[in-house]
Formats: sequence, C-alpha cells, structure tokens
Amino acid sequence: MVEVSGTVAEGFGKVADAFKRNFADHDELGAAFALYVGGELKVDVHAGVADKATGRAWDVATLQLVFSTTKGAAAICIARLVESGALSYDDAVASHWPEFAAGGKGDITVRQLMSHQAGLAYVDADLTVADILEVTPVVEALAAQTPIWESGTAHGYHALTYGWLAGELLRRVDGRTLGTYFAEEVAAPLGLDFWIGLPEAEEGRVSMLESAPAPTDPAAFELMMKILGPGTMGFKALTLGGALLAPGVGRSPFNSREVHATEMPAANGITNAASLARMYAATVGDVDGVRLVDDATMRAMSAEQVSGPDLALVADTRFALGFMLGNDLVHLLGPNSFGHAGAGGSLGQADPDLQVGYGYVMNQMAGGIAGDPRTITLNDAVRACL
Repeated sequence: MVEVSGTVAEGFGKVADAFKRNFADHDELGAAFALYVGGELKVDVHAGVADKATGRAWDVATLQLVFSTTKGAAAICIARLVESGALSYDDAVASHWPEFAAGGKGDITVRQLMSHQAGLAYVDADLTVADILEVTPVVEALAAQTPIWESGTAHGYHALTYGWLAGELLRRVDGRTLGTYFAEEVAAPLGLDFWIGLPEAEEGRVSMLESAPAPTDPAAFELMMKILGPGTMGFKALTLGGALLAPGVGRSPFNSREVHATEMPAANGITNAASLARMYAATVGDVDGVRLVDDATMRAMSAEQVSGPDLALVADTRFALGFMLGNDLVHLLGPNSFGHAGAGGSLGQADPDLQVGYGYVMNQMAGGIAGDPRTITLNDAVRACL
C-alpha cells in the first residue's frame, strides 16, 4: 500500500482514506490533495511517485502541471479587473483591444469571451510550436480571425484559445501579462506555489505527466474519436490543428521546459494541491486576511452563462465566466460550486455554501471523458466530513 504523507485535521480522516484508496482502486501514480474549510487548511496530503522513469518520490515540494485547471486562475484575474472597475463583463472586447474587431468581432463581449461563446475555439491559421510558445503570433491570428460560428448563438470549449484571449484582454487593460498579473496580485499575497509561466529555478520540482492509456472499450474509443478525431473541432481546439499533441495522446509536449516557460493561461499552470485549494478558498472567504474577490464579484463570476450541447466537446457543458459548473461531465461538491477541471483529472473548486477551497493534482492522466472516479471519490469523502 502507498504511504500517504501530510496533515489531516480531526474529523477529516475519511478524506485521507479516500485519497489513499485512489491508489489501489484507480491506478493513481503520484498525487496530492488539499482542502480548506472556512479559510483554514484541513487536509494537505500527498503520495506516490513524481517521475515514473526515475522513481523520484512525490514530496511536499512537488509541483504539477494542471492543464485546464489553469483556466480558473485566469478567470479570477479577469474578475478582479471587473471588481476594480477597469473592465466590465458587458464591454465589447474590441473597446480594449481594437484589433480584435477584425473579422466581424466588434460586438463580441467580455462575457461571451469568458463563457466560450466567442466562436474562436481554435486558431484558423497555420501555427508552429515556436509560434505558440512565442504567444504574439497566436494573439495576432485570433485578432484577425473570423468567428467559426456566430458569436453568442452557441458555445464550444475554447480549450487553448481561451487563455490567450483572456491574457491579451488583461494585458490591454492592465499593461501586464496575465502570468505576471497572477504572480503579483494573486499568488504573492496568498503565498502560492502557482505559476503561469514557470521560472527556470522551479523546474526541478515538476512531476512528469504520464499519458492516459488508450480506451479498450469500443464505445469509449468511438466517443473519443468524435471529440478528438482528426478534423473535428475538438481536435483543432485541443491541439491547434495538430501543432500540439492532444493531452493524453502520445508523448505530451507539456512535460517540456519550453512549454512550462511560456504563458498559456488556458493550459500550462503549474502548482500544487495546497496552493490550488488556498486560491479557491480566497474566492469565498478570507484566508489569513486575504480575499481575492468580494461576495458580489464571486456571485457574478460563478453565475451560469451557458448550458447544453458543446460544439467542441460533443457533450453537454455548463460554464460561468471562465469557470466550469457541475454536471455529468464535471462532478463538483454542490449546486453552487464552481471551479475547473484539467485534462487527465486535476480539479480546483470552491463552494460558497460550504466555505470550501479544494485542490487535487496528479500525474497519471485518466482516459475517461466524464466524471473522473478519483475526484468523485474525494468529493464524496469531503461531503461526508462536512
């Protein structure tokens, strides 16, 4: 049996037990989980292997790339600008970023952009990996592009483009890149180990991702191909037309220093479970005197904007303003929970009713499309303790 290390407050033993069972029941390799309740850290545990090839153990210093769980951090940055009065969700994006008006996008609002309604789920230009890592070519291509569907008439997951769109909007309003803003305005006040654009000095702490096994069930494989098959919108959204391998298919470039170093605010955040949980806890209450957004902003940013068929994911999704909301695809703690899952299984979430901040990170990517059993198990245990 795996040895679990960390701290568990009285009354939360079921959460630690559930975390441990995931190694036996759900093929966990290396992982960490943390839970804040009422602004206090109640659970902070880790176990397993950080690098399968070398056998390096997962320890308290280990960091993990969390794919789309990063989107929640980007959404918090935009929400803070809204709270400050520098930005409104109902502003036209082009009022802050004039070049964005090209291609008939002059009326697209920040609200539509943040809820996957902008019709820019993938980049219609041919981009190399070098272009993507440089960022500016992606941003310029998105500014010039005509929407794939009429903005505001449907939603489709902007798997990678969301981050560059939100990032350029923030830069036009604030002057800083999103990664710098996050470091200075969110991570520093809370003392987070969380970066969007990882400093080289932290690289040695990062765990190595292991790709998900290919599905053996014919129905599961058919569903995967509907979402990720060549030429599908999902494939274009998740790989930028093949420039990046889809997470979980083949060897992921997301293990590379080059991808860790760039700013990809939709997909390359690197953190640990305690920092992820602490960040979310500070959206629903004070954490050591720090509150990231007030109650009114929290309610606005977590209010449902779209629900139903997703043009990119070929499934029903629910989105607030940059956050996922719970449904059969993403299981959250309660009806008012908000957060974001990442490819392979990571999850950050907050619940204003329970006053909870929650963070789960792992390096063994799961292959399922809906409802990772590891986080379902953890959610059940958290609810049982509360």
